[in-house]
Amino acid sequence: MTMFENELKKGNFVISECNSCKTIIWPPSDYCNNCFSQATWRKIDPAGKLIEFSKKEETVFGMIELEGKIRVIGKLKINPLDIREGQCVRLHSCNYDKGPQFTFVPCNGAY
Repeated sequence: MTMFENELKKGNFVISECNSCKTIIWPPSDYCNNCFSQATWRKIDPAGKLIEFSKKEETVFGMIELEGKIRVIGKLKINPLDIREGQCVRLHSCNYDKGPQFTFVPCNGAY
């Protein structure tokens, strides 16, 4: 297990950022893929932008961009009639069970 996976199991979404060039490293790693310096782990800013979404039966999924660079797919706890691309969403929960799992809600928290 990596640091990323271990933290997801605890409900924490962490990313790595280069100590030298300040690049956000994605996928996360202990070393920068830009300048090869060591990286520091930190929690992600939970606010993101909904890039696109789709629905399967009663579940709505979306691609979310976080920190202007990281894109993940997660479940959306949003009324399907209120969803629009480009809207602000925030990370509600995360986990790791046979792979990363993310749930997002509207930035105002209502769902």
